[in-house]
Amino acid sequence: MRIDGRQRESEGGGGPPRWVWPVLALVVIAVVIAGAAWWFLMARPIAVQTAAAAAPGAGSAPGAVLQATGYITARRQATVSTQITGTLTQVLIEEGDRVQKGQVIARLEDSSLRAGLNVAQANISSAQAQIAQAQAQLAQATADSRRQDELAASGMLSKQAAEQARTAVATYAAQLDARRREADAARAQLAQAQVNFDYTTVRAPFSGVVTVKAAQVGEIVSPLSAGGGFTRTGVGTIVDMESLEVDVDVNEAYIGQVKPDMPCEAVLDAYPDWKVPSHVIAIVPSADRGKATVKVRVALEQKDGRMVPDMGVRVSFLGSKPTAAPTQAPKGVLVPTQAVAQRDGQSLVFVVIDGKVQQRTVKPAAQDVGAMKLLPDGVKPGERVVLSPPAALRDGAEVRIEGQTP
Repeated sequence: MRIDGRQRESEGGGGPPRWVWPVLALVVIAVVIAGAAWWFLMARPIAVQTAAAAAPGAGSAPGAVLQATGYITARRQATVSTQITGTLTQVLIEEGDRVQKGQVIARLEDSSLRAGLNVAQANISSAQAQIAQAQAQLAQATADSRRQDELAASGMLSKQAAEQARTAVATYAAQLDARRREADAARAQLAQAQVNFDYTTVRAPFSGVVTVKAAQVGEIVSPLSAGGGFTRTGVGTIVDMESLEVDVDVNEAYIGQVKPDMPCEAVLDAYPDWKVPSHVIAIVPSADRGKATVKVRVALEQKDGRMVPDMGVRVSFLGSKPTAAPTQAPKGVLVPTQAVAQRDGQSLVFVVIDGKVQQRTVKPAAQDVGAMKLLPDGVKPGERVVLSPPAALRDGAEVRIEGQTP
């Protein structure tokens, strides 16, 4: 007796129907693709920008709308060199010396140039003597010509002799003019020799402080590069301490809050308790694409001997000039407004720790501090928070910091 195959399938014997297997294969493939996509998206670090949370009482001033870090720079400094190539015979400066404009700071060997100057002076003396001789000859020729004219008029002398006397006067006058031109040339040569001789004395171009002594006695100094030899190209570097200012890098997302003449408060890293009144000089119209920052020049309204170039400075940009009696700093930290995200009715920030983000629930204060949010708790000073967190950012996700805002 034989049982038809279709009857066996209808009776359910021998396992599941054949159409089940293709469906199961499609489901498995979809799960694998979804898992791979999830792994690719979640395992790949998310590019973010961050900013540091700052304590209102540490490094920031009441009323600060923005903070940035930078360095003290000198707008007026020069590496002083020589106008000519020569050997140093004197170096009269040391690091830390204060010099005045025009003060002699070094001298070069000048024997050959001094000899040239003496020759030029001798040429001047010779030219002046020749002028005196030509003047005497002209005076004599003029007197002779006058007498010859009188004799010729009385008929006692021929007209030819009188004409020769007048020709002699013209000749001596021309010689005198030539001697005067030679004297002018000699004076010009003397002036040139004097300039070249003065080049052997190196003077300070302005008043300031010597920060670098670049050459020693016996070394050759030249205004041009020696191409890898032992010739120095400078004697020393002088900095005008009255021209000190601060260059700060402000994140381009916040540069719109900075205005010229805006009041500031500068705090040197070396002296954290010393707050220096300042103001914005200018916003440099150029951005750094690598750091996504714009340079801002800040003037220091108080100068002090403790300030030196390249010192680190933190600048607080103020919404108004600070009052005489500072108010007590609120508790908590300040973070940019963009760092606080709203999700499921809660305020969140994402803190970057060891390349991963940590989600924290916060309760911002009711009133903003300029462009900053005050978080009473949840974030510690110095921790870096993510700016404008992407929607895909989740707790524990790996991140890659594109640009850091001080």
